[in-house]
Amino acid sequence: MTVNVRLSAGLAAGVASALIAGIWQVATRHSTTTTIAPADLAILRYGIPAIVLMPVWLRVGLLPRGVPLRWLTGMVLGAGLPFGLVAMTGTRFAPSAHMGVFMAGACPLFAAGLAWMFWRERPDRARASGLVFLAAGIGILGAGSFRGVDAGAWRGDLLFLLAAALWAGFTLSFRRAGLGAWQGAAIVSAWSAILLVPWLLWRGGTGLLDAPLRDVLWQALMQGAVAGLLGLWIFGAAVARLGGSQAAAFGGLAPVFSAVGGWWWLAEPVTGVDQFAIASAVIGVTLASGACTRGARAESTAG
Repeated sequence: MTVNVRLSAGLAAGVASALIAGIWQVATRHSTTTTIAPADLAILRYGIPAIVLMPVWLRVGLLPRGVPLRWLTGMVLGAGLPFGLVAMTGTRFAPSAHMGVFMAGACPLFAAGLAWMFWRERPDRARASGLVFLAAGIGILGAGSFRGVDAGAWRGDLLFLLAAALWAGFTLSFRRAGLGAWQGAAIVSAWSAILLVPWLLWRGGTGLLDAPLRDVLWQALMQGAVAGLLGLWIFGAAVARLGGSQAAAFGGLAPVFSAVGGWWWLAEPVTGVDQFAIASAVIGVTLASGACTRGARAESTAG
């Protein structure tokens, strides 16, 4: 594969991964406010990948050799059932635009904080600037929620912040676990499916049987196939062709896609405050990912 083709494929994969994230956020918001509860969505989100990826987690094992339990726990908590329930429950209170900004924006903030706390890693100037933009976007949107601009949305915003903290923990744990993308996804999905059993017993069953079949099939496609499997593969392709930092920069497009999708599909208004917060998050994620610094460094090396 030539350099230009490889780069083009990587850019396309990066945009597609952000688009899938935005679609998942809007689809989840639509479901939790209409016919399917978050716990029932979790069955589709983790059960389907657990079944499809069964050969992978059977080969690797639920407790992979050489992976410390603390990293495995961080992965399951940060990307598995606890994360899914928190994020999906948040969509019952706050619009899609908020989910995009808080999820994409707060995650790098928490990741940077955890990295400094445990390993004394300090961001360079460009990444630090990005974190400032992220904090500004989150602060602007959060202030609107508490002032009453989006009455009641503060509950969803707080849940999105918690979900972002969990995802940051997953990112750091996965990086140190030494597993491949498919292996990590398989193990997280398998453990989440196992955790669903006592959760469903406590709830007394699932509401999927009472929901409209069309909605169940649609969410099975969105949660299990698109978000759980296709999204992971496409993001992996972006990382392979662009590198981790530059691929992560495309996460800044997710708030744009979720806001546009919420406006178009769910008729959710996008205010001037929302637009300013989204723009701040896009700039912040791009800088905080290190893509700009890395690109400039690569160009100087090539020269």
